[in-house]
Amino acid sequence: MDVQNLSEYLEYLEVEKGLSFNTIEAYRRDLGSFLDFCESRGVETFDNIKRAEVNSFVLKLHDEKLTTTTVVRKIASLRGFFKWLCANDYCKFDPTLTLEQPKLPKRLPKVMTVQEIEEILNQDLDELHSVIVELLYGCGLRVSELANLNVNNIDIKSKYLQCFGKGSKERIVPLGKKAVLALKKYLPKRDFNIRKFKIETENLLVDSNGRILTRQDIYKFIRSQGEKIHKHISPHTLRHSFATHLLENGADLRIVQELLGHSDVSTTQLYTHVSKKRLKEVYFAINGKGGAA
Repeated sequence: MDVQNLSEYLEYLEVEKGLSFNTIEAYRRDLGSFLDFCESRGVETFDNIKRAEVNSFVLKLHDEKLTTTTVVRKIASLRGFFKWLCANDYCKFDPTLTLEQPKLPKRLPKVMTVQEIEEILNQDLDELHSVIVELLYGCGLRVSELANLNVNNIDIKSKYLQCFGKGSKERIVPLGKKAVLALKKYLPKRDFNIRKFKIETENLLVDSNGRILTRQDIYKFIRSQGEKIHKHISPHTLRHSFATHLLENGADLRIVQELLGHSDVSTTQLYTHVSKKRLKEVYFAINGKGGAA
């Protein structure tokens, strides 16, 4: 099979769709493993890939005990690739048509209480780490959005920041008082470290050693803060908490959707279920499982 077609498709995802590097690499791995599987069965052209190859590949994924989420992602990768191949006349038949996907179990996202957030912020954090928590929780940013923020994406005077989410989709997020205060304390330290180590970067997050923070650095820091309050958390937990707390305090669902950068409001609606679940937990904690007397 012509690997040039795969390279062309990945370039299309990057340039036309604006997908992130990590997402494109996931597509590369998914599609590469599928094409290797087909070649091992003696299939050498895209037109010779039949539904039998796709079904056998999916069965192999299940045999490997991969999670349902991973299988669904790989199937989505195949569907997108064959749709593109057919649209560009590289393939006459799409073997993934009518292919059923496993149903994903609906899992409510984990959230933190306001008290747990405050407990982390009261851990005597330095200026950099305070900014990380305030922007993840106070602005509901994704970890990749935070890691990719530049200083010119921040407008302290107007109290907003500009970030780029999935598919490089731009959105404007307001900055709260605590986030503004944290940034005002942090930015002079950042500028000092940049001058001290003579580095040229527009990245917002730079540590005291002049090193630009990565997504992994942010994950590691948040995980360590969770351990201090005996809770397993990730950067996304703070984003979930941001959305849930807004809804609990009467925010409009559509506004929360805009703030999170969700393209579909049904994704945001999941947080309404979290909010209701938490409300029941609080009620029963006060009144007992039998309800009020």
